Amino acid sequence: MFDAEMTALLRAVLDEVCENIPVSETGARAYVASKLLDAAAHGHRSTDALKAAGRKALNPPTMWR
Repeated sequence: MFDAEMTALLRAVLDEVCENIPVSETGARAYVASKLLDAAAHGHRSTDALKAAGRKALNPPTMWR
């Protein structure tokens, strides 16, 4: 469980990283959110680290390219 400050940061990063993803794309947004939560749970709690984790989640695996 995260405190209110971390929860607000996670939400802000999610909104920023997913700014070009329609709100109706709940699967994509949920996937990014799960990766952000995972990163934060593993100690990556800076804004930059969380943004990097969110952007990485949006990139398809290299085998898809």
